[in-house]
Amino acid sequence: MTRNLLLISNSTLHGSGYLDHCADEIKKILGDKKNVLFIPYARPSGITHDEYTKIARERFEKMGFKLKGIHESKSPKDAVKSAESIFIGGGNTFVLLSGLYKADILDEIRNKVKSGVPYIGTSAGSNVACKSIKTTNDMPIVYPPSFDALGLAPFNINPHYLDPDPTSKHKGETRETRIKEFHFFNSDYVVGLREGAMLHVIGDKITLKGTTGARIFKDNMEPKEYKPGDSLDFLL
Repeated sequence: MTRNLLLISNSTLHGSGYLDHCADEIKKILGDKKNVLFIPYARPSGITHDEYTKIARERFEKMGFKLKGIHESKSPKDAVKSAESIFIGGGNTFVLLSGLYKADILDEIRNKVKSGVPYIGTSAGSNVACKSIKTTNDMPIVYPPSFDALGLAPFNINPHYLDPDPTSKHKGETRETRIKEFHFFNSDYVVGLREGAMLHVIGDKITLKGTTGARIFKDNMEPKEYKPGDSLDFLL
């Protein structure tokens, strides 16, 4: 597969603006592409597709790219088929995947990525690029036809991954506990992607980028820590 994916944990970092911390990596993956197709279906905080697209458009224009929301086209399928690059933003993963199924564009996105079209995802947009959305942190406020996602990468991501805080008074389940629960029923790798971390998947190569690293989980194995710059090819 000639895939070129940038899977980002989060769209903002404390003290920075929208996509500021990953702008350089976005520019690299887009290269000489000028036009970006934005899929705003995740609707963070329940904002409209127009409102979300306006935020993304202004940021991408600042980076030198033109951005169009998929809902601004008469045919979502035709919009994907003609896309030079695809960006799926964060928000609620269940709402996002439901929107992709409703528009019936999962196969079109897969085909475009297989042909080498760059794919950028933040948070929920990274979740749906993977095998399933079973390791999302979001509330299941709608019910998609399936938890199966795009499968552009054969593993799962837990974005916004938080390490256990030994000083916290919170006695509830940690992210690591939740991932262990996932592995009681599933065997797929799960990448605990911290804020500020991202994966660049190109062909059969994966590089961990950003500033904070990741913790990777597998059933019947101890979690392992990885730092920015590490190769994660084994995930493929």
